[in-house]
Amino acid sequence: MKNISLLALLFLSALVATAQQRPYPTIDDAGKFKSSVTCVVMEDNQISFYNAEIKIAVNKYWKVTPVRFITEAEFNVMRTDPSLSFIVLTITNFSNDKSGSAYDFLNLLLGADVENLDELPEFCAIPLSFAGAPEEEYSYKLGLIIRFMQYHADMVMRNPTMSALRYLKYYNKNVPDIKGKTILVREDDLAPEINTEERISVHYPNRVKIVAEEEIIRAIDEKAKDVLIVHKVGPDGVKQTGTCMKMLIGTDDAVMYYYDSHLVDSKNANGLLISDLKRLARF
Repeated sequence: MKNISLLALLFLSALVATAQQRPYPTIDDAGKFKSSVTCVVMEDNQISFYNAEIKIAVNKYWKVTPVRFITEAEFNVMRTDPSLSFIVLTITNFSNDKSGSAYDFLNLLLGADVENLDELPEFCAIPLSFAGAPEEEYSYKLGLIIRFMQYHADMVMRNPTMSALRYLKYYNKNVPDIKGKTILVREDDLAPEINTEERISVHYPNRVKIVAEEEIIRAIDEKAKDVLIVHKVGPDGVKQTGTCMKMLIGTDDAVMYYYDSHLVDSKNANGLLISDLKRLARF
């Protein structure tokens, strides 16, 4: 994976800088994070859905550190301070994705006196959407995503030497626990060959409900017990190539139970695939 600098910086330079994956936190970083103030970086767009939803989500769910809300300009100055941590929206692409696609990620970073953004220790990074997609595509899930980010940060702080936590695939160890849960998914997040509950049942015997967005919002708000939602991020609009990322997250515990990705092409649609269902059905 390659990380591209903060959205605001993209407007200040004609070049898009890329770098290697951000460093995994050390034991010392974990200690600094526990005592840090977490600064949530707001977009400059005053009518942003993201700004409104991230403020609600953080105020409601973020408990691990004190919080401040700051501007992009303030972040550019404050990011070198190791007493601060940051929740910040970034743009990311993948080295194995030749389509040139980019994606919005939500990152949890620790401040550090380093030259480049990509050198800041990263406690969590979770994909939100295809870059430039309408914010409404993910804004209603930000509360659950913030809860997961907090859960993941706590895991890193308690296990700072466990480098497997660097990757979301770490949570595939939870796949056997999916069997007793209900999966909620929008039809738009499914490959065409499994876009009905009947077609799904051919490949996966446990409970899956194809629902409207409103039911997913309700499950998140109510922290519905034993319910997982599908969080899918992939190419938007007319673009037919790129990386599709698929996650299952519990609405009650905010734990990730599944993560996988694939390159979208004529054989692999932008959505949950039959192969995903077969992996889930093994247990």
